[in-house]
Amino acid sequence: MNYRTYRKLFSAFILNFVFIGIYAQSNINNSGSNVIGQDENTITTAVPLLMISPDSRASGMGDAGVATTPDANSMHWNPAKYAFIDKEMGVSISYTPWLSKLVNDINLAYLTWYMKVDDRQVFAASMLYFSLGNITFTDYGGNVIKNFDPKEFSFDLAYSRLFSDVISASLAGRFIYSNLTGDLEVGGTQSHPGIVGSADVSVYYQKDIILTGYDSKMAFGMNISNLGGKIGYTEENKVFIPMNLRLGGALTMEIDEYNSIAFTADLNKLLVPTPPEYTIDDEGNKVIEYGKSPDISVAGSIFQSFYDAPGVLQSDSSRSVFQEEMREITYSIGAEYWYAKQFAIRAGYFHEHATKGNRKFFTFGIGLKMNVFGLDVSYLIPTIQHHPLENTLRFTLLFDIEAFNTQN
Repeated sequence: MNYRTYRKLFSAFILNFVFIGIYAQSNINNSGSNVIGQDENTITTAVPLLMISPDSRASGMGDAGVATTPDANSMHWNPAKYAFIDKEMGVSISYTPWLSKLVNDINLAYLTWYMKVDDRQVFAASMLYFSLGNITFTDYGGNVIKNFDPKEFSFDLAYSRLFSDVISASLAGRFIYSNLTGDLEVGGTQSHPGIVGSADVSVYYQKDIILTGYDSKMAFGMNISNLGGKIGYTEENKVFIPMNLRLGGALTMEIDEYNSIAFTADLNKLLVPTPPEYTIDDEGNKVIEYGKSPDISVAGSIFQSFYDAPGVLQSDSSRSVFQEEMREITYSIGAEYWYAKQFAIRAGYFHEHATKGNRKFFTFGIGLKMNVFGLDVSYLIPTIQHHPLENTLRFTLLFDIEAFNTQN
């Protein structure tokens, strides 16, 4: 695929997303010709950048991070971890090229900052910026309408507090801005940037234990993220943002003075409606045959998301809603080895069911920690289908402000 072809396809995608509406992908089932157990029913949301792993440490461990040891990038995974961080202040900068095999001007940048107020309280902030390059919008005849630089970003503020020696919690607020069309008008429909606010509620538990004679740390985390209203690019269409439940655990073992190893695993479940299956009635109207209506409130979506799937078609023509709901959970597992707390090697695996997006990939990474700064690098290898980050190196720089001030 050449550069010009890619641009045209990308422009068409943006226009389709904004003006046609996200639920146009829902299946209309008139013939009952679904393949048993293999109905594809992907859940789609607006501003998917909020679910992209922004830093290279977690990216090297299969996108797992809700229960890993705290670092500057805890904002995305679990802000409650900040309460256990052992540094007074830190900054992190991450850079991720996007679709680097096709273009060179689409990228994701992530900036984080945290500061300990005292032994129990931490404030943190972050900014996630997604530049989609330069897009030439054309009409159906191929005539140029305008050139535009689509962009999306979010800005976060979080407060994290330690409630005991083993548990902490956090509340974070988020401002989200998405401008995909530059106020383009199509077919008499005026577009505009999407703006919405959201919140994260998270908890983190960690405890020192002795495991098979080794000093170890056991941790569990939960983050309910992006709890907020729908976002709209036109007055007619409002779309859910990726409200998400993330659960996970981690185990870190200090093998000796120089060697340590950690294992971690995350589970993710989107808290948004699953597209139902429709049929056409005798009067030509589209009606829901299986599943629940996606036209519900944000609060209703959170609860309904656990039982609203149309269900997997069984051999006896029945439907298993539970089976499809289980398919909507993605799995991330990872491992991290540190030598002398200065050099790290990481690996991980991410799994998504074939009917829910089919993302499956291995990840690898390395880390280097000096007195003042650290460097993380990660690499992704898809196993089933192509991935926007295939054959791409991602970088994160971490700065220990406390150590910098001490040296000066």
